[in-house]
Amino acid sequence: MQKLITLAAGLATILLAVPAAAQFAKPEDAIKYRKAGFTIMSAHFGRVGAMATGKAPYDAKAAVENVDIAVAMSKLHWAAFPEGSDKGETRAKPEIWKDSAKFKEAADKMQAELVKLSAAAKVGNVDALKTAFGPAASSCKNCHDNFRKD
Repeated sequence: MQKLITLAAGLATILLAVPAAAQFAKPEDAIKYRKAGFTIMSAHFGRVGAMATGKAPYDAKAAVENVDIAVAMSKLHWAAFPEGSDKGETRAKPEIWKDSAKFKEAADKMQAELVKLSAAAKVGNVDALKTAFGPAASSCKNCHDNFRKD
């Protein structure tokens, strides 16, 4: 059942991400969309992080569910950085548009690390989760450091 849910979430992610840029009538719409995506991804990643760092009890099933949601969400909001969405209520740095190749590379790295974290979560022990969590968190921090205003 979990594999079916994960597959459905992945398919939905692909189907929604492709036309996402065309959905934004105004730059503000793109900003709202990506903020929502990052908020959801962060909440679920944070739950996994709490388990990996011992701040919350380890629950193998919850770890898998939460990291899989983070993986799915990590693919959605990248289309929500169209030209013109650097203005307004956003913490996005101009570097996103000035060096889009570097931004894409960082996004791809983060997604790859989340996929590794998902595989580690499916092993079913906290040590595997801890090992994979560090690189995933570092890849998130890399984007925050380079592409997000504080």
